[in-house]
Amino acid sequence: MTLTLGMITIDTTDPAPLAAWWSAQTGATVLEENDGWFVVLELPGGPRLAFQKVDDPTPGKNRMHLDLGAADGDLDAEAERLVDAGATLVADRSMGDFRWVTLADPDGNQFCVAAH
Repeated sequence: MTLTLGMITIDTTDPAPLAAWWSAQTGATVLEENDGWFVVLELPGGPRLAFQKVDDPTPGKNRMHLDLGAADGDLDAEAERLVDAGATLVADRSMGDFRWVTLADPDGNQFCVAAH
């Protein structure tokens, strides 16, 4: 028996606006809204993202994060677009020839973007 990835769920105190932000950034389709307490998005060609209302999200840096790719390969333009849309730049990183940026969404959840 093996496991398959069904969905990635992010805790938040206000799921609807955070889900809307992620939908706008990724082109995801809203599948379910569940009265605003649990919102499910379908990413193009990828897994589902869910945003779950909780009273007290875990404090501090998230232990799991999304690694995303800049579809057109222009990492700087994609990072700038995300910051203009409300993300916060955390760090510009590299290891050898590989470069990525770490950002935080409007709720402070960190994620990384690299060029494909």
